[in-house]
Amino acid sequence: MRIGLLTDGGYPYATGESRLWCDRLVRGLPQHEFDLFALSRSAHQEDQGWVRLPPQVSRVRTAPLWTPEDGTLRGSGERGLLARLVTGGEQSYGRRDRRRFTDRLTALATAICTPDEAGTEAGEGPGAQLFAEGLYGLAELARERGGLHLALRSEDTVRILEAASRARGTGRTVQNATVPDLLAFAAELERALRPLSLDWYDQESLGAVDLCHAASGGAAALPGLLAKRFFGVPLLVTEHGVPLRAHYLSASDSPYGTPVRALLAGFHGRLATEVYRQAAIVTPGNTHVRRWQRRCGADPAQQRTVYPGMAAERFGRVGEDAERLAAAGEDDGAGGPGTLVWVGRIEPSKDLIALLHAFAEVRRAEPGARLRVFGAPADGEEATTYLAHCEALAAQLFPDEATGAHTEGVSPVTFEEIGGPEVPDLAEAYGAGGVIVLSSVVEGFPVSLVEAMFCGRATVSTDVGAVVEVIGGTGLVVPPRNPKALADACVALLRDPERRARLGAAARARALELFTVEQNLAAFRGIYLELISHTPVRREADTVDAHGDPLPFATPPEACLLGHWTRPGSHLRPHPDPDRPGEPEPQHTRRPEPEGVCAVAAGPAGDGDA
Repeated sequence: MRIGLLTDGGYPYATGESRLWCDRLVRGLPQHEFDLFALSRSAHQEDQGWVRLPPQVSRVRTAPLWTPEDGTLRGSGERGLLARLVTGGEQSYGRRDRRRFTDRLTALATAICTPDEAGTEAGEGPGAQLFAEGLYGLAELARERGGLHLALRSEDTVRILEAASRARGTGRTVQNATVPDLLAFAAELERALRPLSLDWYDQESLGAVDLCHAASGGAAALPGLLAKRFFGVPLLVTEHGVPLRAHYLSASDSPYGTPVRALLAGFHGRLATEVYRQAAIVTPGNTHVRRWQRRCGADPAQQRTVYPGMAAERFGRVGEDAERLAAAGEDDGAGGPGTLVWVGRIEPSKDLIALLHAFAEVRRAEPGARLRVFGAPADGEEATTYLAHCEALAAQLFPDEATGAHTEGVSPVTFEEIGGPEVPDLAEAYGAGGVIVLSSVVEGFPVSLVEAMFCGRATVSTDVGAVVEVIGGTGLVVPPRNPKALADACVALLRDPERRARLGAAARARALELFTVEQNLAAFRGIYLELISHTPVRREADTVDAHGDPLPFATPPEACLLGHWTRPGSHLRPHPDPDRPGEPEPQHTRRPEPEGVCAVAAGPAGDGDA
């Protein structure tokens, strides 16, 4: 089958999120053909180029989301009449198109500004229907007339947003939005809706794929929503994190005021709900993500947890050595039995301050213990400052110790980067100690814990994100921001080598069972087949030749079998939309004919097909 893989700021670019996972997915399923539809996030990302693509990638379409407001969207195409709505001497929409734009944007803005009543389930209130009406109406206008990205920057857009924010039922924060706030939100809304103006929505692009697979929610899923709307292509959404949660966490660092942040939160919340409503299947990367999706309106019957696959072979040697030493009754840990190891990107959310205070407690109980911190600061000045603060605190808590009057003092805490002569790679970092520690206060899927498990190491972690789900009883878990509990757990493992070996062996077995690339590929292989069997895309162009004559074998034989074989699953049948009476249902979601009636005999009586 042909898969349309939708990405935002990642694959096939050499930098970005989900790049490695997407590459493994495409290379691991060579029996399928992939068309890539990628949104880029910056000029720097585009300058870095693409990764080497496998032969099963037949086509790549890209579009930037970072172009300046006065630039022309590359990858966008305007169809029909030359209709642009700008302030200045260019041609504007006609009266009918202006009314269409006003009505659709008003519905969208009303849904964004007006929250649902308390107790309303996500996706069940009138706001979800208004948002869908506005979103798809603007998409249809952009497809037919073009010029949407210019219309969203017009003065009319600010007037519509102002009226929606002042309407009855909006929150006090939104009602306090000033004109500069509305201008800032209009600019962000135009940027977020740029995928609606792309030229991907025709029979040769997204209309030609059998399945759209969005590598994340948010902007990456927007083309998938429109492919389902225009062509009936089923949508699969995979989320290893939660874009809505990431937006909430980053809002405090935004340069915008509270009203703009509230409006952006309303837009992203409505978009997430619509994505989950329309997706045939949603695959969260862990239970933590699954709970967020359900809170935003995802149907539990449509969710399938698929853990992200990781390359176990790079940690194989360290893990096998740990198993061999444990079987022989010997203690493992090249850095010594009293060495704790922390691995990751250094930033405030990792809470290394609490780890250093916990290690001070560990040193009182075990004077020979050491702590090795492997990692580099994350991007940004804040992370660099945080690293300097951690190093200063370590120097204050643990002054250099010397074994004699004429020897040089050595600190029990070291900050190191991977790639040096002592620790040439990541596996060696995990092999440098007997206990791996994670002290985060915010965490999604704990990649460093899985890597430690592949290496057969016992772990001590804080109870955040998906930590408990990943560990599954093969390590110790303590509350976050509790240095005393973290220290007690570390001391317990440092004093019990048999328990360390037992937990490490169990952790390695669990990781090899659940978190490998092979299990990830097997899961998506099955999901692809399930989706295409329940929601096949029927295209008349695929069943006839250039002269209109039927093509042999164009219709699969199972489509003519008696019985329920081609009946879509009940969880894939959408409910009729009462707000759009008379609108034809997408062909791939129509209910099958009554049982016992052959597909070619289902026409009107007397048409001769039977």
